[in-house]
Amino acid sequence: MRPNEFVRRSAVVLAIALLLGACTVSRESPTESVSPSPIISPEPSASVVVATETPSPTATPRPEPPVAASDPGALALQMASAERAIRDRSVTGADLAWFGHLQQLTYRKLAATPELRDMVLAAVPADLKAAAMANADATADLRATVVPGPDLPTAWRIVEPAPLDDLLRYYRQAEAEFGVPWSYLAAIHLVETRMGRIRGTSTAGAQGPMQFIPATWARYGEGDINSDLDSIRAAARYLRANGAPANMANALFRYNQSQRYVRAVTAYAEVMRADPDAYRGYYQWQVYYLTTRGDILLAVGYGR
Repeated sequence: MRPNEFVRRSAVVLAIALLLGACTVSRESPTESVSPSPIISPEPSASVVVATETPSPTATPRPEPPVAASDPGALALQMASAERAIRDRSVTGADLAWFGHLQQLTYRKLAATPELRDMVLAAVPADLKAAAMANADATADLRATVVPGPDLPTAWRIVEPAPLDDLLRYYRQAEAEFGVPWSYLAAIHLVETRMGRIRGTSTAGAQGPMQFIPATWARYGEGDINSDLDSIRAAARYLRANGAPANMANALFRYNQSQRYVRAVTAYAEVMRADPDAYRGYYQWQVYYLTTRGDILLAVGYGR
């Protein structure tokens, strides 16, 4: 067996064992939204509603969607197995999607149960600790900006994102044209609409995959506000006009006037800058909406 194949299979086996062995597990998530026939999963302090149809049986004996463990040691092992899997180029397709989603849920779990943070991160292997800490802090920052409400958004649709390689090409083209690091464009895309999964207008009136107010788009945009490529280029143009790349913090603050937002985008961007394969995991992150009833996973097809 090739080394990469051994790593991949080991990661799969490890995550499956942890997930199936954790009877008191649950899913926690970041800050987004939408849902058709919900499935409710119990949790110590909140429920997670999955807005999707019940998955069809497959040959892979693992929970779908993944479930984050409640035990700190088990959660740390899940986190490490997911981080390693997304960096292993032999992990692709459904396996990559599953591990990316698991990665997201482990950090959402920490954000929802901050008392676990130090124990979990202390148990993460040294070579993954910097990325794990950055992801944990960014997810916590974004969660702190959300005030849970009772209702789901009615003006959103959840769609499949553009292909992973296409989006990466758009980010890199915009970097070459405007000088804004591709990883920052990817991080904004991730935070704003989960890389184009959310279609609809925000409560502030922002539109498109990079969330532009129409007046700002009129000044900095070209083409279609709902196009990933056009919106990514407009974001790079706007950031450049506001100090990027020399002063990314100022440019990001002008994009969204929240220091938590600036810290979160910077954290995700710097993880990708240090290791571009981290993008493979972020691309798999799903849309969640935090309500007074708990986290709701908004599956593709919501709002249609």
